[in-house]
Amino acid sequence: MNAAFKSFLIRALAGAFLLLLDPVSSFAAPTPMLSASDSRFRYEGRFDRADPAQPVVIWAGDRISVDFEGGALAVHFGPATGQSFFNVTVDGVTAVASGADGRFAWPHPLAPGRHQLRIVKRSEADAGHVVFRGIEVAVGARAWAPAAPAYKLRLQFLGDSITAGANNEDAEVDQWEDRRTHNHALSYGFLTSQELGADHRAVAVSGMGIGEGFVPMRVAETWDKVYPRDRPERVDRSVWVPDVVAVNFGENDSAFPRTEGRPFAKDFAVRYVAFIRSVRAAWPKAQLVLLRGGMSGGANDPDLRAAWEAAVQELEADDPRISHFVFNHWTGHHPRVADHRVMAAELTGWLKRQPWMAPFRVGNH
Repeated sequence: MNAAFKSFLIRALAGAFLLLLDPVSSFAAPTPMLSASDSRFRYEGRFDRADPAQPVVIWAGDRISVDFEGGALAVHFGPATGQSFFNVTVDGVTAVASGADGRFAWPHPLAPGRHQLRIVKRSEADAGHVVFRGIEVAVGARAWAPAAPAYKLRLQFLGDSITAGANNEDAEVDQWEDRRTHNHALSYGFLTSQELGADHRAVAVSGMGIGEGFVPMRVAETWDKVYPRDRPERVDRSVWVPDVVAVNFGENDSAFPRTEGRPFAKDFAVRYVAFIRSVRAAWPKAQLVLLRGGMSGGANDPDLRAAWEAAVQELEADDPRISHFVFNHWTGHHPRVADHRVMAAELTGWLKRQPWMAPFRVGNH
């Protein structure tokens, strides 16, 4: 046996001995993957689930939850368009994840035992959407379906950037380049739903109006679609039926023509009435709440105010299940989180006082 071969043999035997001492670090087992199609995941919102293994997360406020055990967690995303940001919450601790990164590893230590995972899309649908592929957990870890939420009512919001929560975590200036600071989970609608113990849904597109706005889509053409633009699929509106629908539009119908030096559209009231009647036709038993305000245009434009009030008067005269609420609080730029909290408190307080809310036991919440 020559010296070179003897040296190689000694190194090989030493390496084998070390592997026997520490087999876990040397041969790391593949981390188990819980596929998005697994029945233990709870999906709440308006998803594209044509492929159960690759559901597309689209709308702000859509939620995915599951319980798991062990000291490891990573969330897997697939193909993405634009920007999609999420609040990933484990046992009450939240971190922000980008769907564009593909894989998000939970950044905090996890104690042994069972954990609760909740994923909430914080950025709006028109900014981007992304495929959810599932989660990784620790080797040998189990997963469970989460406990069924004890919702008291189903609450649907339809609106524009105010309802989406756009810019609410920005500093003094509204910015649109990085949607990480647009957090629907701290919007007035989401906060109201939490306070009322409601199953929350939101269809909200920044810049969208009843007759015109800063985006090409109009409300009547978009409110029941799976995607906000470009694709034709529409939801089955009988699958999830709201008890209360809150509608907040008009800001962009006021602001957009002003930027072009044009007057407020004369057909706003007609279009608004037609849209609300289409919502009523889809959900004949729901209570419809017509909202106005949150920003300076919706609060102070006399043309918008007169047209909206005329539309509301006509709708309420024909339908006892329609009522309205005007926010006292408003801002010059998009509402920040503090503003949304004030708006949520106003709306929640008003809702709790309405006689038609009695079946939902809001006074006990």
